Amino acid sequence: MEANKKMNLVDKYKAVPVSERYWWKVVALGFFGWILMYADRTILNPVMGNIGVEFGLSNAQLGLVNSVFFLAYAATQIPFGILADKVGRKLVIAFGFVLFGVTTYLSGIASAFIVFMLYRILTGVGEGAFYGPSYAISTEAIPTKKLTLGTAIINSGMAFGTSLGYILSSKLVLENGQHWSQPFYIMAVPTVILGILYYTLLKEKVVRPEDQGKEQVNNSTDTKETKNEKVSLKSIFKNKNLVVTFILVFCSIYANFVILTWLPRFLEVERGFAGTSVGFISSLVPWASIPGALILARLSDKYKTTKKFIYFLVPLAIITTFGIAFVTDRTLLIVALIIYGLTGKLALDPILVAFVTKNSPKNSLSTTLSVFNFIGMSGAILAPYITGWIADVTGSMQVGFYLAAILLLIGMFVFIFIAKDNKQIEAS
Repeated sequence: MEANKKMNLVDKYKAVPVSERYWWKVVALGFFGWILMYADRTILNPVMGNIGVEFGLSNAQLGLVNSVFFLAYAATQIPFGILADKVGRKLVIAFGFVLFGVTTYLSGIASAFIVFMLYRILTGVGEGAFYGPSYAISTEAIPTKKLTLGTAIINSGMAFGTSLGYILSSKLVLENGQHWSQPFYIMAVPTVILGILYYTLLKEKVVRPEDQGKEQVNNSTDTKETKNEKVSLKSIFKNKNLVVTFILVFCSIYANFVILTWLPRFLEVERGFAGTSVGFISSLVPWASIPGALILARLSDKYKTTKKFIYFLVPLAIITTFGIAFVTDRTLLIVALIIYGLTGKLALDPILVAFVTKNSPKNSLSTTLSVFNFIGMSGAILAPYITGWIADVTGSMQVGFYLAAILLLIGMFVFIFIAKDNKQIEAS
């Protein structure tokens, strides 16, 4: 009796066979999930100046708005990942979307800076419920041969959401002169609806068609081993491949959120862009990332080697991150933004997620992915505030971009010299 009480609630859900097309539904919901997550984040960035004027804020304080949001987002990754492994992934995701939809709306009606910050913190908490549980659902549903491609399609929602947020805010506020709160109101309702769809349309545990024959053979042994295997943070951090991947994703996300947060303001203040052009030029990064991520994901699924893609992608991301701040010619700036989009964080993420999935302990997938995203998003906590502080001290945002390029260089060297590809692991 006592043992039954201690049994994870998720054990109530038996893995059920699904059709060959079920993974399309999972990928579609993940795709729209990231659209709403990133649109919610980036509607803030073009209107930071408006918010700063209304509340009387410095650049460092404006950066702090994003930093506290990502602090809450990162801090809840591991708890939500562990909770999802215990009580159910769908429930955790649905709760998160409803919470961050409501608090996004409330952010728009905030009458004081402290209240606005509080709502952004709660929004970060709500978004923190998504990453680990959603990728645990998708990696179990997507066919093995299409895992990186399916993850890339899901991740491309980040690009669409980033562009949507930039353009929505710059169009409504910078060009049409509406109050900065309008984009927040618009984003709230579809966010709540998607949370409900996640809970009602997906299954908690599934058996892919490719595994359905294996399940009956392995059921008596694998199931017992999986149930007895505890979620262990120690086993995650003892895995050298996982640790160096965490370091690289931290550096990658730091650089990405320097660009994501400060690029619209940088273009407006230091490069002379105005109105909707700020949103359009900023959107070149996410739009370029879509074909880059999909093509590279197909190649990664085919060749199954991670290091070669790091050799190719990260050096180009380093050069273009530096170039975004360094070049003054508008054409060269646009070229740098496009190349960063093709090779930066959004293109790198599907490859790293697949690498983490292959190296994760069996029964701790939600937890491992949450740790991965927690450490990565720690870069998003630091990048907005540090870059804003640097801008206040130096009078320019350029040094913040240069620092991002240096961190990318460090992350690349750590990964290249320590990580082993799965091919090497299998051979050893």
